[in-house]
Amino acid sequence: MSQLESLKGRKYPSKEHASRVLGHYVEKTSKDKSEFAFYIAGEAEVLIPYCDQTKPFRQNRYFFYLSGCNIPGSHVLYYGDSDKLVLYLPDVDKEDIMWSGLPTSIDEAYAKYDVDEVKFGHDLELDLSLLVAGKVSVLTTDINDFNKLFSPHLTLGGDDFFYALDESRLIKDQYELELMRHAARITDNCHLAVMSAIPIETEETHIHAEFTYHALRQGSKAQAYDPICCSGTSCSTLHYVKNDQPITAEKHSILIDAGAEWENYASDVTRCFPINGDWKEEHLAIYNIVLRMQNVTKEMIKPGASWEEIHLTAHRVMIEEFLNLGIFKKEYSVQELFDAKMSARFFPHGLGHLLGMDTHDVGGNPNYSDPDPLLQYLRLRRPLQAGMTLTDEPGVYFLPFLLEDVLNDPSKNKYIDRPVLDKYWYVGGVRIEDDLLVTDTGYENFTKITNDPKEITEIIKKGLAKGKEGFHIVI
Repeated sequence: MSQLESLKGRKYPSKEHASRVLGHYVEKTSKDKSEFAFYIAGEAEVLIPYCDQTKPFRQNRYFFYLSGCNIPGSHVLYYGDSDKLVLYLPDVDKEDIMWSGLPTSIDEAYAKYDVDEVKFGHDLELDLSLLVAGKVSVLTTDINDFNKLFSPHLTLGGDDFFYALDESRLIKDQYELELMRHAARITDNCHLAVMSAIPIETEETHIHAEFTYHALRQGSKAQAYDPICCSGTSCSTLHYVKNDQPITAEKHSILIDAGAEWENYASDVTRCFPINGDWKEEHLAIYNIVLRMQNVTKEMIKPGASWEEIHLTAHRVMIEEFLNLGIFKKEYSVQELFDAKMSARFFPHGLGHLLGMDTHDVGGNPNYSDPDPLLQYLRLRRPLQAGMTLTDEPGVYFLPFLLEDVLNDPSKNKYIDRPVLDKYWYVGGVRIEDDLLVTDTGYENFTKITNDPKEITEIIKKGLAKGKEGFHIVI
């Protein structure tokens, strides 16, 4: 049975989600549930300034979590005392029907959404005012352009409300997991397509186009984030999104970090490969280091495990392998190099992050003011729990900007064999990223596209053997 077939006849479990948020809020505040209600406005279509076109629509994730609704201009209200969930559709604009067709009807909304009642927007202000008159606080996340009309009836829920929302989103239910598995399957196919289409990918833009084309063909109309499609030394830029440079033979390497989205749930996958299918010695050496970092850390994943310790283990693996390559001088021990934070500039980001409706999903408790450079950018700072979904994405980078202070600091550069390091600048960077579910006994890997360097070579050379004539579009 496919991922989507298992969801047939089922609704996105918004009622369950609302009850979960209620439970976390009551536990956090010790308040009686009769004292409050939850309200969130969805996003509306917004015009680009001085233009009659709208900005790309992206639904408010908290609103979607409590409603399962992607209709712009909608609202959701949850009554804590009665566990009643109400969806408010935008009022019907008869003139707009000519341009956009008939909107979702009340009956259609009842059939599609897991809510107790469906109303139109013109009913909302009265319902809010009645709650407030009854001494019920209507909690919301913020006052914005989409709810400011109702602001006299709203109370900012503050940190406690966000805590309840984020803790609820932290653990994925089976419906959410099926959406994420489907997003991952689409992403696998897109990455395979990119690796296979090397004969027609002469620009970074072509990689971007190839990925999004195949995502759209599979029904994914939105990317979870702007794809990162880089070649050569540009692979050292973590969030490179220019995607506009030529791919020439002397660059040797390609890195693509891209993930399709399905019903607002993200995938996030990175793969690296040699342009002509043949790994250069230094590129393959770094790739194998990153692959070992990922393999070792994956096997540490289980409920109760410390993600900080798993992340720091990746740093130790990198240090061991840099000693083997001679980039770090062998007169120093792994512990000495670890204590000197020598891996921080070569692996500057966290091992991974929570994944869900947001690519960097909520609930990770990061501490970006941490003075420890090995932990400062780690987005997940809590023990693992079954039901968490996260990425495992170690990387090794050779970026002159990042390494400048290290190479000019005698207390740091003494650890580095500069002539050996200089052989690796052309690699730019290598990152390997998979999407994982923490299970009761370990993990499930949603990402199936191969990360084996030999299998990657076979895919690329198979594509090269086709030549340009093997592809239906050549520009």
